[in-house]
Amino acid sequence: MCGIIGAVSNRNVVPRLIDGMLRLEYRGYDSAGIAAINSQHEFERARCAGRVEDLRKEINNGSRVSGSTAIAHTRWATHGIPSEANAHPFICNDRVAIVCNGIIENYEELQAKQRERGFTFESETDTEVVIHELYEQLEIGLSLKDAVQETVKLLKGSYAFAALSNAEPEVIVIARSGSPLVVGLANNETFFASDIPALANFSDSIILLENGDIAEIATDSDVKIYDQSGQQMNRSVQDLKQQRYLVDLGDFNHFTQKEIFEQGVVIAETLERRISSTQLLEEEAFGPVAKYLFDETEAVKILACGTSFFAGSVARFWLESFGIPCDVEVASEFRSRKPVVPKNCLVIAISQSGETADTLSALAYAKKLGFDKSLAICNSPYSSLVRETDISFLTHAGPEVGVASTKAFTTQLVSLLLLTIALARRRETLKNTESQIVQELRALPSQVENALKLNSEIARIAEIFADKQHALFLGRGIHYPIAQEGALKLKEISYIHAESYPAGELKHGPLALVDSNMPTVAVAPNNHLLANLKANLQEVKARNGRLIVFSDTDAPIVEDELIEILRVTPSGEFTSPIIHTIALQLLAYHVAVIKGTDIDKPRNLSKSVTVE
Repeated sequence: MCGIIGAVSNRNVVPRLIDGMLRLEYRGYDSAGIAAINSQHEFERARCAGRVEDLRKEINNGSRVSGSTAIAHTRWATHGIPSEANAHPFICNDRVAIVCNGIIENYEELQAKQRERGFTFESETDTEVVIHELYEQLEIGLSLKDAVQETVKLLKGSYAFAALSNAEPEVIVIARSGSPLVVGLANNETFFASDIPALANFSDSIILLENGDIAEIATDSDVKIYDQSGQQMNRSVQDLKQQRYLVDLGDFNHFTQKEIFEQGVVIAETLERRISSTQLLEEEAFGPVAKYLFDETEAVKILACGTSFFAGSVARFWLESFGIPCDVEVASEFRSRKPVVPKNCLVIAISQSGETADTLSALAYAKKLGFDKSLAICNSPYSSLVRETDISFLTHAGPEVGVASTKAFTTQLVSLLLLTIALARRRETLKNTESQIVQELRALPSQVENALKLNSEIARIAEIFADKQHALFLGRGIHYPIAQEGALKLKEISYIHAESYPAGELKHGPLALVDSNMPTVAVAPNNHLLANLKANLQEVKARNGRLIVFSDTDAPIVEDELIEILRVTPSGEFTSPIIHTIALQLLAYHVAVIKGTDIDKPRNLSKSVTVE
């Protein structure tokens, strides 16, 4: 979603804030802006619809902005279209400036009252009600910090904002309610941002703000933090020197492509020191507390959104194969009903960023209902999700810049397979299978590298989609969620309308869509469901449908003029979904290249969905 960054320093910070904004681009955005206080204690501001590079050009071409105290913003439109007028920062009467993430849920009520008091609105956003309240508090003589404290009492919603006043030119006050904020410390200057990658080049250590915190930051790493009651708090300082976020493109054309090709390495890193040659090293993988939670676990509830939901759907097949009851819920829907709470049920919340608003809200709702055991599977060690759960498993995928998740998804699958081993041990259903799963996992990084060697062949097959607007994805059993994920990837980055169905459902409606203009992609590993799937493929072929079949090297499927077969490297019984995912990611990527879309930053989407 939106990204914010700012700094108080003893030198011009604008160029570094621009660099930090570029590192926030993965969150998704449609406009950008920056405001600074100059040496005369006046505001200087530049805003534009479009990319951060457009903003940099505007600053370099005459819209000069410089100052040692500054705030900046990348906006993902919610209230109001992408435009310069709706872009942050906002400035009120040359007195106070603000950038804000999230949504102010009661903005209409506040706006109506402010209009009665004579305020006018220059934008369509909900953020202006915040700056107007700040301005009024400053006008009655409050300090910026006190003005922020009084203003947040009036706001409802999930948000984070930063404010600066030219009456206090060496201070920025930030507030967090739901949306994440991180403070970065360095010599003689202090930074803050929505996410750690934006600070990695400037800060040696960080402070993670808790929900409800207000922080007053100044130079010399001077940070005063207050909780919701106004009491000054001490928050732990964490070392950032070993957490540098390397997001260089290297020899690749897109970050999405780079991240697809990193999967062999990050899977190996996710497994490192967590498995031996024959078994799961449970304490090393999940921590010492996990044993007590797992010993009591009789069922599993998985909460997730988007790609993470499909990872959870794959895990359900693994868990149920060992007799472990498992439900998988779309996090945004979970709170719309009152589910039965099973006895001794472990809630698993899955999120790449750990800041997904719907997943965090679903987790909080689960706790309220009485779910008393929780595990986070996450790629961010400092995230809200990790802090809100009893235990966590970090996927070690590294920074994922492309909005469409690739390596985060496959490392989530690896994590969930390790969890399956841990829980199955308590059921006595694992028997000799643990060694088999571990051997498959140990072979997985090299199998991923073999699957990536199909890159050129998949690029050729992608030409089939050059003039297509629709596609159908089919799978059976544990590979149906992989077909769903493949369809999602194609939608996200190529803008082709793609639907996914269990192959057995073809005759129950989707077959009406099949013709020569709608390619059908099938995930067809050589397992016990292949015979049924082959019959479904013949149903497509009989309607003159073009088939692209991703199968195992030894699968007995015959290619002809309507069936194009891509034989994926042999994979294990348990790891097959992960290997077939790689091929579908490559397909979506190459189709997007042909379509000429903005692959790393697809329209209307953001990397981290921090509002509901």
